[in-house]
Amino acid sequence: MSEFSALDAAHLHCRSLERAIVRLRRDGLGRIAEWGGGLAAALRAGNRLLAAGNGGSAAQAQHLTAELVGRYQRERPAYSAISLHAETSAMTAIGNDYGFEHVYARQVTAHGRPGDILLLLSTSGRSANLITAAVAGRAAGLRVWALTGPGPNPLAEAAHDWLGVTGETTATVQEAHLVAVHLLCEAFDAAVAEPAGAAVGRAAPSVLRVNGSVS
Repeated sequence: MSEFSALDAAHLHCRSLERAIVRLRRDGLGRIAEWGGGLAAALRAGNRLLAAGNGGSAAQAQHLTAELVGRYQRERPAYSAISLHAETSAMTAIGNDYGFEHVYARQVTAHGRPGDILLLLSTSGRSANLITAAVAGRAAGLRVWALTGPGPNPLAEAAHDWLGVTGETTATVQEAHLVAVHLLCEAFDAAVAEPAGAAVGRAAPSVLRVNGSVS
């Protein structure tokens, strides 16, 4: 690839990302704010967040849980958040004994309690191990949220609540997911700074379908 064509490809990638972020800002910020309030209400009440994904989405799930256990920008108490793929011995044992489809579902059954939140990240929304985890989470009384690419997709249908990001490539969706993760951290921090109970009304938002054709 020539220097010119590489630069041209970089411009195209950036323009694609800009369009995805415009759509996220237009259609998704209200949902992210509601999730931040719901997450704050749950974690302040002593519940926990379980998060999972595959590949780059696993890294972003761990990014989110690290921000909650540590901090995002401001000082605040530590909150319980577990990234399930980081439990490598458990995950590989479960995969070996039960199959890769169950590596998250069995952990959800083990660790999840009613009132906890399960956040599942997938650019495709079609990963069998995440869909199985969503079903297990609902059966265990967790609130299940999915952050995916465009819908409809099976993970969105399996979750209680869904935010879908429309992008022209998997990479663009992945990059927009990182923005969504940071916005969720900002919304969470704003909610935990409020008096206790102020975010309770946002704890169980209705489903919003954020999708559509590529512009």
